[in-house]
Amino acid sequence: MVGRPEIEHEPVLADRVVELLAVGRGQVVVDATLGHGGHAVRLAAALGREGRLIGLDVDPPNLARARDRLEAARTDDWPRLHLFRANFADVREALSALDIERVHVLLADLGLSTDQMLDSTRGLSFSEDGPLDMRIDPDLPEAAADLVNRLSEADLADLLYRNAQERYSRRIARRICQARHSGRIRTSGELVAIVLAALPGPRSGPKAKIHPATRTFLALRMAVNRELENLQSFLAIAPKTLYSGGRVGVLTFHSGEDRIVKQDFLDRRRTGVYEWVTRKPVQPSRDELDRNPRARSAKFRVAARTENPLPSEA
Repeated sequence: MVGRPEIEHEPVLADRVVELLAVGRGQVVVDATLGHGGHAVRLAAALGREGRLIGLDVDPPNLARARDRLEAARTDDWPRLHLFRANFADVREALSALDIERVHVLLADLGLSTDQMLDSTRGLSFSEDGPLDMRIDPDLPEAAADLVNRLSEADLADLLYRNAQERYSRRIARRICQARHSGRIRTSGELVAIVLAALPGPRSGPKAKIHPATRTFLALRMAVNRELENLQSFLAIAPKTLYSGGRVGVLTFHSGEDRIVKQDFLDRRRTGVYEWVTRKPVQPSRDELDRNPRARSAKFRVAARTENPLPSEA
C-alpha cells in the first residue's frame, strides 16, 4: 500500500453525538474536527435551512472529503456551510472571520480517520514502512523524525512516558540514541525495529494486546501535532464561545485526553460555568464495536454552559 488509501471512516457514536449535543433547527454549530464529515452530515440534517454549520480540519484531504460528503448529502433543507482549513484550537479565529461571537454547539472528535492511520506516507502505521513524519497538518515545522533525531535521551524518555505512559520509555530512548549514532532515523520501519530491540523478551505475537511500538508512536504523534496543547486551548475558549445553554462535546480516544476533558469540565462545574450533560463518559455499544473495533477506546463527554459569567468576568 502506497499513499493514502480510500477508506470510508465511520463516525463514532454518530447518532448519540447529535442527541447529547441537543442539536436543533436554526442553531449555529461548530464541528471543529471534520474528518470525513460523518458527524457533520448528521449535524447539518438536524440544523435545517435556518441553521449554520462551521467546520474545521487541518488535513487538506480530509477537508476535501468532508466537503464532498456534505455536498453529496445536501437537501433543500440544508444549513449554510462554512468550511475552514484550521486547527480545532483556532475556532475563535474562524468564527471571527464570519463575524460570529457565540454558537450553540461545539464538537471536537479527537480520533484519527482510518485512512490517516494507514497512509504509508505519514509514518503512523506499524505495518507499512514509510517516512517518519506523523504530521496531520503538513505545514507544521517539525516531523517525528526531527524529534527522534534531535531530542536528548532524557527528553525522549520523558516524552514517551508523559504522553503515552510507556513503561519502557528510558530503554527505548537509550536505544534510539544509540541507533542514531549510525545515521539519521528516517522511516517508521526503522523506529519499529529500534523499539522492538529495546524491549525485554517477546513483545509481539497472538498474546500481545497491542503492538509493542504503539505507545512510542502515539507519544511522538501527540508531540508533533501538539495534540494536548491544542485540546487545552480548545477547552479554554469553549465557555467564552457558547451561548447560555449551549453545549460542548469532546470525543477522546486516549486516557490522557479524557483526563484533561474530565478535569476541565469538573473545574468549570465547580465555578458554576458548566452543568453536567454526561456525568460519566458515553461509550460505544457492543453493536457499534462489532462494526467498528477502532472505537473501543472512545469516550464522549458533554457539558452545558450556564448563565454565570466566567470567574475572570465576574
